[in-house]
Amino acid sequence: MTQTEKVLTHLEKRGSLTALQAMDHYGIMRLAARIGELRRDGHDIASEPFRTPGGATVSRYRMIREPQMTLRLPTI
Repeated sequence: MTQTEKVLTHLEKRGSLTALQAMDHYGIMRLAARIGELRRDGHDIASEPFRTPGGATVSRYRMIREPQMTLRLPTI
């Protein structure tokens, strides 16, 4: 399973994910890059500020809705 697939599965099953959670659970160092890939694939993912117990503000990502089907034609 790719990192992007792990992120997608987590969002679908658990609802939200922070960079620290991604690093701790899956060893993913660049969560924002994986989120960008999912967004390019049509997934509607929101980013919202989240304050940690230590007082830091980080981004928490959550799935808004399932992707719309798009037809990708090969380039000639």
